[in-house]
Amino acid sequence: MRAKRFVVNSACHILLAVLSFIWVLPIFYVILTSFRKEGGSYKSYIWPKGFTLDNYKNLFAGGNNIDFNQWFINTLVVAIFSTLFSAFFVLCVSYVMSRLRFKMRKPLLNVALILGMFPGFMSMVAVYYILKGLGFLETGVLKQVALVMVYSGGAGLGFYMAKGFFDTIPKTIDEAAYIDGATKWDTFIHVTIPMSKPIITYTLIQAFMAPWVDYIFAKVIMGNDTKYYTIAIGLWTMLEKEYVEYYYTQFYAGCVIISIPIAILFLLTQKCYVEGLSGAVKG
Repeated sequence: MRAKRFVVNSACHILLAVLSFIWVLPIFYVILTSFRKEGGSYKSYIWPKGFTLDNYKNLFAGGNNIDFNQWFINTLVVAIFSTLFSAFFVLCVSYVMSRLRFKMRKPLLNVALILGMFPGFMSMVAVYYILKGLGFLETGVLKQVALVMVYSGGAGLGFYMAKGFFDTIPKTIDEAAYIDGATKWDTFIHVTIPMSKPIITYTLIQAFMAPWVDYIFAKVIMGNDTKYYTIAIGLWTMLEKEYVEYYYTQFYAGCVIISIPIAILFLLTQKCYVEGLSGAVKG
């Protein structure tokens, strides 16, 4: 039995090692290419013949309609506002669905579940014409406002994870607060929210990542307004045929840079993030 267990454990460790290598290899290639000294796009080798920091320096220097600094700021602004609004909507909707009982509650839960099965870009054309009709596509600043509206407007449909977490909090705590004279809003702000740091962290991270990595909605709304591009559109622009030979290695440098904030965010909030997932699953 010990020999059999040893063989099974060894096989599992080998399999995990292989899968880890496969997962890490693309990341390793991106980092290597970002430091590659040789220009151009395709190379028949993976390991660079020379290393340099010029790719990062030139990326921030910009030129030829490539303004990485402005794109980074645009994305950060849109992501911050979208995160705040999205988190507020998700937490409010999930708390209502978890704690309150009203006539249309179950039908709304079913509708939200069905709508959540469809990808958001299916409504892309309709959203574009609605925003155009309301005049939000006239200037670059209004387009950024439109992006925030798009990202945060549909966030409330993703309340199931947060609802599952709120379901794990005993309702007797709310009842004790009501006896002490607290309103439902007071209970939500001063009782439930302080006990829900894990799911709040999870909600904030998910809301932040959506505008940070999205290309489809951002491209449809921004069009050819280069100055107000987000990171995703800007990096894709660097791979267009008139830029790819010159900006190929800088594109990989940009990929490394935009991954740093997300990596730091996950490392700082890893404990709460995992607790938020486990709490939602229990509910």
